[in-house]
Amino acid sequence: MRLPAELLAFSKVKKGDVVVDIWPGGGYWSRLFSTLVGPSGKVYAYVPAEITGFKSDPLALAKAIASEPGHGNVEATSYPAAEQPQADLYNQVDVAWTFENYHDLHDSFMKGADVNAFNQAVFKRLKPGGYYIVADHAAVAGSGLKNTEDLHRIDLATVRAEVEKAGFVFDGETSVLAVAADDHQLKIFDPAIRGKTDRFVLRFKKPSH
Repeated sequence: MRLPAELLAFSKVKKGDVVVDIWPGGGYWSRLFSTLVGPSGKVYAYVPAEITGFKSDPLALAKAIASEPGHGNVEATSYPAAEQPQADLYNQVDVAWTFENYHDLHDSFMKGADVNAFNQAVFKRLKPGGYYIVADHAAVAGSGLKNTEDLHRIDLATVRAEVEKAGFVFDGETSVLAVAADDHQLKIFDPAIRGKTDRFVLRFKKPSH
């Protein structure tokens, strides 16, 4: 369950925008953003360099989107998660989006990626007034980073604290993906809960001044 109409509205992505889809996976959201921003907009399907060696070849998946009819405004990009943008790339992006992958930034396969530096890089790329949307699988409140690797979950409060540390201001939350029946104890791939996990969706804003 993704509820694209509700989440696209929450993201505030609009025609002509520049969007970065962080860790696009199969490209579900990249394709939707591509259609929404239109020919005058741009979508960067960003694959962290740390995961380009995965068996699924996530960079190839991202590159394939651009060759599809109607998605020529998508460009696959890859660089280390903590890499800071060059000066000429500051303030270029309207919306940065990451769906169900923020917790992975803390996992061992990311080779010790600096999450604070990653969030700072997102901050620098966004235009003043731009939005950063983080959706992920909820962990037990107060658990912090305890279950990012084993259950693939993360505490909402921890995400908020990390993102705000980079200079963002919390701008809202939607509960459309919340599931009260999920007690946050199972791994997200467990057949009993897969596709029915409790997920939070947070929106942060880069201050205009």
